[in-house]
Amino acid sequence: MKIKVINPNTTLAMTKGIEDAALSVKRSDTEIIAVSPKMGPASIESFYDEYLSIPGVLEEVKKGEEEGVDAYVIACYGDPGLQAAREVTTAPVVGIAEASMYMASILAARFSVVTVLPRIKTMIEELVESYGMEKRVVNVRTTPMGVLDFEAYPEKGMEMLRQESRRAIEEDHAEAILLGCAGMAEFADDLEKELGVPVIDGVVAGVKFAEAIVDLGKTTSKLKTYKYPEKKKFIGPLAGFGSVPASTEV
Repeated sequence: MKIKVINPNTTLAMTKGIEDAALSVKRSDTEIIAVSPKMGPASIESFYDEYLSIPGVLEEVKKGEEEGVDAYVIACYGDPGLQAAREVTTAPVVGIAEASMYMASILAARFSVVTVLPRIKTMIEELVESYGMEKRVVNVRTTPMGVLDFEAYPEKGMEMLRQESRRAIEEDHAEAILLGCAGMAEFADDLEKELGVPVIDGVVAGVKFAEAIVDLGKTTSKLKTYKYPEKKKFIGPLAGFGSVPASTEV
């Protein structure tokens, strides 16, 4: 099978790290295509960044329809564009935040998210609520580091994650830790060994869920909510987004 892993930001070094995480857990017969959009922010750390990353994500999904992609993973913990992406393909589309929460809910009764800058806290709390996980996610903990800082200063990043994860276990009574950024994948295994609780990286979770859904032969429902968008005219830089699959044209 072919899984396209989309890093919604445009930092290719981070995309390489995401690709490495996906390759580390994929099956031998799974092909991973890891990409960044050709447009969008260098990192996603605000609602502004997130919303402006979505056209690039959708463009990569539409490209994937011509590339024979079987499933998509959106590799940013805000799951930007997830619902819209499901409207433009029948293939499964998995967000890494949603995947990590679902996986954690099987392994632990309560869990905390450890993520990047404090301004992200509200964004993730709203995401948690939208997934109906507010009773399972006991806290969203932040660090003073931005998304790209974790790649630039990995030792400092590991220490920040270690400190907040320990606080989550001791103060939140969390029984698992969710790493709230796609750029944190490299820290998951070492943290799990140190902490003695499941530490879940969303990229890894997303890839394994995508493989399972494809294996089961399941596709995105087109009955109502996720049916293809109605054909209409778009102007300006979004002119190319007015195209829809031929089967939906009237």
